[in-house]
This record gives sequence, C-alpha cells and structure tokens, in this order.
Amino acid sequence: MNDTNEKKPESNNRPDPKLKNNKPRFSYYWIYALLAVLIIGLQLMNWNTTVKNIGWGELKEMILNQEVERLVLVNKEFAEVFIKKDKLALEKFKDVRPGEGFGSTRPQYVYNIGSVETFEKDVSDIQQDFEKPVYIENLTRRNVWGDALSWILPVLLLIGAWFFIMRMMSRGAGGGGQIFNIGKSKAQLFDKDTHVNINFNDVAGLEEAKVEIMEIVDFLKNPKKYTTLGGKIPKGALLVGPPGTGKTLLAKAVAGEAKVPFFSLSGSDFVEMFVGVGASRVRDLFKQAKEKAPCIIFIDEIDAIGRARGRNQITGANDERENTLNQLLTEMDGFATNAGVIILAATNRADILDRALLRAGRFDRQIHVELPDLEERKAIFKVHMKPLKFDESIGVDFLSKQTPGFSGADIANVCNEAALIAARRNKTEISKQDFLDAIDRIIGGLEKRNKIISPQEKKVIAFHEAGHAAVSWLLQYAHPLVKVTIVPRGKALGAAWYLPEERQITTYEQMFDELVATLGGRASEDVVFGKISTGALNDLEKVTKQAYAMVVYFGLNKEIGNVSYYDSTGQQEYSFSKPYSEATAQLIDTEIKKIVEKAYLRAKEILTENRDKLEDLASILLKKEVIFREDLEAIFGKRPFEESHEFNGQNGPSDKPGQGSDAGTPPIEPQPEGQEQPDENQ
Repeated sequence: MNDTNEKKPESNNRPDPKLKNNKPRFSYYWIYALLAVLIIGLQLMNWNTTVKNIGWGELKEMILNQEVERLVLVNKEFAEVFIKKDKLALEKFKDVRPGEGFGSTRPQYVYNIGSVETFEKDVSDIQQDFEKPVYIENLTRRNVWGDALSWILPVLLLIGAWFFIMRMMSRGAGGGGQIFNIGKSKAQLFDKDTHVNINFNDVAGLEEAKVEIMEIVDFLKNPKKYTTLGGKIPKGALLVGPPGTGKTLLAKAVAGEAKVPFFSLSGSDFVEMFVGVGASRVRDLFKQAKEKAPCIIFIDEIDAIGRARGRNQITGANDERENTLNQLLTEMDGFATNAGVIILAATNRADILDRALLRAGRFDRQIHVELPDLEERKAIFKVHMKPLKFDESIGVDFLSKQTPGFSGADIANVCNEAALIAARRNKTEISKQDFLDAIDRIIGGLEKRNKIISPQEKKVIAFHEAGHAAVSWLLQYAHPLVKVTIVPRGKALGAAWYLPEERQITTYEQMFDELVATLGGRASEDVVFGKISTGALNDLEKVTKQAYAMVVYFGLNKEIGNVSYYDSTGQQEYSFSKPYSEATAQLIDTEIKKIVEKAYLRAKEILTENRDKLEDLASILLKKEVIFREDLEAIFGKRPFEESHEFNGQNGPSDKPGQGSDAGTPPIEPQPEGQEQPDENQ
C-alpha cells in the first residue's frame, strides 16, 4: 500500500463536510412563506369587507322608503348603510344580500360623505315627518392589521434582508462572482467526481517534458518509493515554452493521470480592481489545497502576477500585483508548511518572472517545452488525425516535413482546417490536396482572387516574386523553393514559399545568402524597371532585423568583434539606455548598412547575369499566376550544388507549401528557427 492510501484514515478523522449536510437546518424560506400567507390573509379580509358604494340619490330613496335600518358614520369619512332584514327579500337588494357567518354583520352599502354637518342636516330634513327616524351613529374605527403591518412589515423586511446577505456571504467561491465572494479563490477543482478524460497518451511530442512531469505524478501515487531513500517531493515545476507547444495540455494530462484533487486557474484570476483581493484569493486557494492534500495546483500564464518586482515604480509603490506575488511567495515557501501540495505553472515569458519565484524551494524544476522536431510532429499528427476521415495514402511523414516550425496547436489547426476545406468541397474523405491547402491558408491567409490589381502593378509583383525565386535558386545556402504565386493572399499581394532546413546553428554564409534572397525582389524591380516600389517593406523589415542580429547579438561582424549585447534575462527592455556607447552605436549602424548594401548588390549582380531567365520566369508567372519547382528547373536547370536535405516534391496547384519568401531569417533571440510568413508586397 502506498502512503496515499495510508493517509486516508487520517483524512477521515477530519470532519466530513457531507455529514453536516445531513443535519436538519432551518430554512429561511419559511419566513418568506409566512409573509406570503399573512399578505394573502389580509387581502382576503379586505375582500370580505368590500361593499357596494352608492350615491346620495340612492341613499335618499332608501331613507324615504324606510328601508334603512342603521346609518353608521365611520371616522367622519363614510357612512355604512344597513338595510332592514325584511326589506332584503326585495328584488333590488339581491346583489347585496348578506351571507352566512362573518358576512351577515357587514353593511350592504357605503356612502362617501363630504361634510359631516351637511350630511346630518340632509338626513334630518328627509325624516322630518317620520314617526321612527333613522339616527346617525358615530363610530371611530381603527385598522388593527394595517397599524400592525406598518411597523411589523419593515422589521420583517430588514430581518429577511439580513438573512439573505448573511447567506450570500457564507457561500463559497461558486455562484458566479457575487461581490461577497470577491476574496474567494476562482480555482476550478477536478477530483474523482469531475474526472478529466485527458491522459499522457493524448500528449504527443513532449517526451522529455513528460518524463519529468510523470515523475511528479508517480510521487503522488507511490510516495513511499521515494521517501524510503530520503527524497522529498518537489514543491513546484514551471513549464516554459513558446505559445501552442502544449503546456496547458500537459497540465490537463497531469490532472487526468494523478487521481488526486487538481486546482486549475489562470494568473489573471488573482487580479482585481479592489486592493487586497489578489492576496486574499491566494490565501484562500492554498487553504483549500491544504484541506484536500495531497493535491496539485496549476496556475496558467503565471507571468500575469509573477513579473519581477520593482519595475513599475512610476505607478506607485503599493502595487496590487506585487502584493499578490508576495503572498504567493509566502504560501509556496514560507513558515507555513504545505505538505502534499505541488504547484505547476506555465508561461511563455520566463525571462520576466521574479527571481524569488524561480528559486529552488518554490519552483524546483523548469521544464522546457520547445517546438516539436520532425519526429515529434509525426506523433502529433497521428494524435490529431485519429478522428478524421482521410485518404489512407496520406502519410504523416509527408505532412510533418511540410510543417517545420509548427507548434502542436498549429498542427491541430491544420488538421481541422483540412477537414473544413474537404467538407466545403463536398468530399467524403480528406485528400492530400486538402491538407496542403490548409497549410497554405494557415501560413499565408485566405486567397483573394477578386482583389482589383492593375496590369502594371501585377507585372511589378510578378517580377518581384520572380526575383526572389531566381536568387534563391542560384544561391547555395538559400532554402529550397516550393512555389511562387502572385495571387493575393492575406495581406500579401504575392508570395514565395520555401521549405527551410531544420538546423540549430547558422553560419555567416548561410545568413548572408538568406539576406541576398530576401532582397531579390527589390533588386529585380531595380534591374528590370530602373525604379523601386513600396512592395519590399516586409523584406526590408526582415533584412534589417536579421542584419542587426548578426552584428549585435551573434558576433558575426569583424569590426564589432566577438561580443554580444543580447540579454537573455529580459532586463534590457526595461532599460532606458543601450548597453553600448554612442561610438559603438554609430559603428553598429555603419556595419549593418554595409551588410545590407553588400547583399543588395549581390542580388542585383545575380539578376543582371540572368536577366533573360528572370523575364522568362516572370512571363510564366504572369500567365499561370502560380509556378512550382519544376518550372524553375526548366528555365535555370538543376541547382549547381547539392542540397543539404532531401526534397519531396509533388506536382499540384498548391503543392509543397512551406516557409515564406524570407524563410530562414534568424530570430532576434537565439532559438530554433521557426515558420515565417510569406513575403508581402504592400
């Protein structure tokens, strides 16, 4: 038996909240029912005392006919008219005949008087000649029920409101965000009653991360295996990686595998407009977790509250976010013991987190979840293609090679988009072309064939894209071309697709050739038309960033030397000054311009030497709108050097989509090269 099972009797010693629910409790609805009965009863009494109103003419006729037995003046406001019992048998009194019991004492009519003196005088004048006149009785009547309710009802309402408020305040975190629950934790609890259907089998491509995470789960399931050797359970683990790589999915799998209570919430759930709410929610979260230990707390996007302290002094020293972070630090590793409580957190901005949060004892492990490589993409495709109906000839090997730099979320989007495209085409199964079109759409956006473009603009776009294709074809280190199109797609008026190598390091020669290929579009416009346009905005932006990275970050410039001004901690973005002097900044600008101009002249040189082939390629592009690798081979011949990796070329209208025209641009931060957007002609 493991320690988890041994702890169960201890947990049973604590009072079971379910037992409290079995005890009879006073229901406040009885108060509401009593008030309702009281009001209905009063209404019925008022109904029973309701009589018919008459005017002075009718009353005068009754008095003259000697049909009135009594006249009672009530509170000097109205007169109650009682008819003689022997006269009630007449036909005209059939609607006012008294009933049995309580109703027999009520008057038959009511007359609203104006002046008491006038009413008494008129009645006296009518009965001057009568032997037995009807005398007016004066009566002062008090409404006991009305007087009682005038002071009882407000008291009852206040008591009812007080009970209602107390009941709202006593509720837990559920109930949807009432103001009285503002300090309660918003964490969603997953336990045996709310089972999560995701397990580690649903998580593909994260083998190293799964090993470390599974060790935490195994500790919760079999703690004795580790405690016998003197080991202690890790306090927390931080999942770090780019967006869409599966950090949250990995946490869901932990919730499904651990079989222990799992609290899930976002970092923004702690943040509120009221002061002190974030810290209160942290305290309430850990209070609930301790009661259900052993358990796991998962905080998604922890950078919402975990930013380094002291960076926003302009907004004031008493920052609510900092207070929340301080309380979190205290709860994770303070004087209080959190035995059996493990914290998982996820972020894609680990560089901005507070150092105190990342130290050992709080987050003992940082698990890096990177973009999947070729083999991992195969596994991810297999998972997401399970529910799809697709052509069996489609291989995951082929699809995984077409999606370098794609994250797990991107691959899931590809599979879903392919299914939608196939359904739009009324197919019974998804074909290879549907997957390729889905990749195209995700990379470049939706085709806009109805966009109005003048013939001259179309010609410029064609030569621009042909320049990219020609230069990249004739350069040794440029990425293999897939296709070129002048059909507007997304924001781009034309695009060239490439399939980049999946390499971890890049040499100066490789980066320089990529600069040359990127400037091939503008160089083509300059060579053919003798003037340039604004269509190379996207190219220039990428070239500038890449040249800056070569000089400032990667140390690939002889004048600057083997130095790097890159700050991996992320502190540099909060600094108001550059990490180098003004003289160095001027030198950096000069060297960046030299590199870009050298690449531009190299592109013009290549295109000038192959002017006739460039025009042939542009004419074919204007005619077909989309050209492929085979079209370039027919014009330029085979590439004059061996490619570093195998190309799986296939023919088709949207075949082999891959990188954009500026693919292979090294990122500003040292990380594996990823998928980039097609070249834009603005």
